Amino acid sequence: MTTILYSVTGLILFVFGFFALIVCPHPLRKILGGNVMSTGIFLFLVAASYRADTGEIDAVPQAMVLTGIVVSVCITAVALVLSTRLQQAADQGAGSRRKNRRQADEAE
Repeated sequence: MTTILYSVTGLILFVFGFFALIVCPHPLRKILGGNVMSTGIFLFLVAASYRADTGEIDAVPQAMVLTGIVVSVCITAVALVLSTRLQQAADQGAGSRRKNRRQADEAE
């Protein structure tokens, strides 16, 4: 029974994360949506690794989840750095456009 509960919870988390990834326009919310999606996948894999007939837990899916968590943290860090640099470049571009517009207004 708890295996089904964890599996359904993992699928719900995946759907929420996918919804945030599609609907939210802000890059930070997209990154968080991707993290929620990966958490749902990890929860589903851990729930699927339990064998009810023997009462044991399969070690291979757990190893995959641990590896996935490390990869997810690394991808999140890179995505946050790229998002920050993109925002800084956009701010610098907007600043130079304002500066050019002021210089054009002063020249007239």
